[in-house]
Amino acid sequence: MALAGALERLQEEAICPICLEYMSEPVSVDCGHNFCRGCIAKHCQDKGLWADGPFSCPQCRASCHRSGFRPNRQLANIVESIRQLGLRGGPGPEPGLGTPLCAQHDERLKLFCEEDEEAICVVCRESLHHRSHTVYPIEEAAQVYKVGEVGVPGVPVLARCTLGTPSARGIGLKKKRERIVSEFGKLHRLLADEEKLLLQKLEEEEKRILLMINENLARLVEQKSLLEELILEIKEKTQQPADGLLKPINVGGGKSRKSPASGLQTPARVCTCRLLKARLSFHPSLAPVDVTLDLETAHPELTVSEDRKSVRRGGKKLLLSLFDNPKRFSTAPVVLGSQVFFSGRSYWEVQVGDKPEWGLGLCRESASRKGNILFSPSHGYWVLRLQNGGNYEALTSPISPLTLSVRPRRIGIFLDYEAGEISFYNVSDRSHIYTFTDKFSGNLRPLFFLGAFLGGRNAEPLVISWVRDTQGSGLDRDLGA
Repeated sequence: MALAGALERLQEEAICPICLEYMSEPVSVDCGHNFCRGCIAKHCQDKGLWADGPFSCPQCRASCHRSGFRPNRQLANIVESIRQLGLRGGPGPEPGLGTPLCAQHDERLKLFCEEDEEAICVVCRESLHHRSHTVYPIEEAAQVYKVGEVGVPGVPVLARCTLGTPSARGIGLKKKRERIVSEFGKLHRLLADEEKLLLQKLEEEEKRILLMINENLARLVEQKSLLEELILEIKEKTQQPADGLLKPINVGGGKSRKSPASGLQTPARVCTCRLLKARLSFHPSLAPVDVTLDLETAHPELTVSEDRKSVRRGGKKLLLSLFDNPKRFSTAPVVLGSQVFFSGRSYWEVQVGDKPEWGLGLCRESASRKGNILFSPSHGYWVLRLQNGGNYEALTSPISPLTLSVRPRRIGIFLDYEAGEISFYNVSDRSHIYTFTDKFSGNLRPLFFLGAFLGGRNAEPLVISWVRDTQGSGLDRDLGA
């Protein structure tokens, strides 16, 4: 057995690493490895090296030169001795198995690529595909991948690894399987985390929507209860005699009475006040507005207070006339509020006191402010006016006269932009006065009309009342909040 092993090693030393046959005219290169002279010359020729340029040793990749070829006569004698012993054909595979060659280059498979886990030839090693891979001599790779291969008679380790043993291929498949399982495991964990996050966000959104639905449902229930009370009170009122039924019907004219016997509010006042209160409380977007006056729009004969909350009619033209601008009213004693409304619901109050003439409302930002101004909705003005101390009018086209039982000392103005409504209320007796209905577009601004000076009888100012909130407003207090 020892002799057989020695002969096998001797045979391996006599084999050319390129052609895998006994060496013919063996030469040594700079790194010390031996090749057939013809094989190493052809290798350099295949690489395009015709001069004494450097080349890589096919076995160890060391840099060598063609001028460094040295005939190895001692090795040539050994090869000749082996031939004389009759061991021809080299230590190839078993008869009938064939000699393993590279299917692409028809070269011996002498190297093993670790990344691709396959045997390759020296030409494959130089290709772009394998150049960056880790490559071992096939003898070393056989020792790593050899599992249960000892004892195969007549098949050297080199031949078995070259042919690709089932165990080596099994190990390669196992590594690939482990890599696949690992990558998909990472992907599964990532998808699980993403699913958990999305479900959490969906649950939070569901809670938010349910809370909103419950809040809206509570408001609807409250509104339904209010409407049921109003329907019940109206039904009770319709059962009264005709003379009692007709007295409080004048809702549009602002009639508001109490029953002498019980002191209870009549349906006209109940309907008007409660419906307004429902508007103020049911819409969360409504906010009382702290209106202030815009000095740049004031007529030259008007005097605005320092806090811009009140305005009065002066006895002579002021210095404002020296600083006229396109924003200022030149003929009508008008000043606008600084606030601009283009959406939503807004409410503010103005104290008119005992003034014999005044006008309140809104106008378009683009409405004319010069020359003879016609206050009407078609010209961009929605105004409620008192004239001659007792004539209340809605300046429609034609003018709509109004009848009020109680002289208002404070006026509440309610704007619902989207609904196209501007409503006026008598805060003094908690009654509705008039509502303009229109389709609004563009910016609207509060309007304050001072009326004629009347020899000083109309010198009392218009004062904007501060409204802290819907519960704190004079109107809401009068509504029974």
